[in-house]
Amino acid sequence: MPVYKGSCHCGAVKFSFESEPITSGLSCNCSYCERRAAIMLNPPVADADLKREIRDDALSCYQFGAKVAKHYYCNQCGNYTFHETMRKPGYFRVNLGCVEGVNSFELEREVFNGRDLL
Repeated sequence: MPVYKGSCHCGAVKFSFESEPITSGLSCNCSYCERRAAIMLNPPVADADLKREIRDDALSCYQFGAKVAKHYYCNQCGNYTFHETMRKPGYFRVNLGCVEGVNSFELEREVFNGRDLL
């Protein structure tokens, strides 16, 4: 499987993971995801398989609602990089806009109905 690398805008948060070739993504229509308009990796990657390199404690977490999902972002540039899912704790979806060699605007996407889960 290919190894994908990604980072936030400023490079303080870097990550990598193995995945089947990325040909589509996932969007969520919950109040938070709708506002950030990110296209995410589908299926999610296990915690142990998401390699992270964080510089100067740059990774911050935002939670809302039931506070199960953990939305991570760089506190230097503000870029959303990945999140731990609500439906499958211990698994992460990455922001495909942060992944090298992936044009998230060209991907077909499925829409997940997160709005009705809260």
